[in-house]
Amino acid sequence: MPKLFKFLLLALLATLSLGALAQEAAIRKNIATRLPQLKAIDEVRKTDMPGLFEVRVNGTEIYYTDAQGNYLIEGNLIDTRNRRNLTDERVEKLTAIKFESLPLKDAFAIVRGNGERKIAVFEDPNCGYCKRFERDLQKVDNVTIYLFLYPILGADSTEKSKAIWCAKDRALAWQDWMLRDQSASAASAKCDTGALERNVDMGHKYKITGTPTLLFTNGARVPGAVDSKKVEQMLAEAAKG
Repeated sequence: MPKLFKFLLLALLATLSLGALAQEAAIRKNIATRLPQLKAIDEVRKTDMPGLFEVRVNGTEIYYTDAQGNYLIEGNLIDTRNRRNLTDERVEKLTAIKFESLPLKDAFAIVRGNGERKIAVFEDPNCGYCKRFERDLQKVDNVTIYLFLYPILGADSTEKSKAIWCAKDRALAWQDWMLRDQSASAASAKCDTGALERNVDMGHKYKITGTPTLLFTNGARVPGAVDSKKVEQMLAEAAKG
């Protein structure tokens, strides 16, 4: 009897697996045929809602469909019982950035005090919120700030970022501009500025849509010009692991 039960269980699992593969194949085929303008599908997976499937394209774009791909839904899937936005949670997971994987060669470091605590920040030099954030960030000590120049507000943002990146002392040039409105000389912007393009590409990949955006060592992401108290709170939480 145990051997028979095991055989039947394996047969059932195999049938379910084949059924799931057939469903996925049908969804991929029908959507690709009917909506050729949609980018190639990265993944098809079941959701917590019976009969509803997640369709992921372009890395982090989420849609929903039925088992045959006859309908496509764009929007948020809400778990009303637990009051959770499942779509936001999924996108947050897909766009999570491991701090240790950050390309720190494309940033410059600002060290205060013993520099033990670490934070990465994406900022645009033309961002007014970033300037306000930088002024308040001066109150945070014993921290190393990895500053990723992220020029997304226009051509002038790119030119200012190039001048700062090519400055002899990048950290000083950044703080001169953000805190004292003293711009770096554009004439000095003659160096390899490929890091700026890579930063923008990385930001698009991980859905960094605004500045400033803060990343902590525990993977937490905080968008917006939060105050120093919030930064201290997040640093303390990150230290706990």
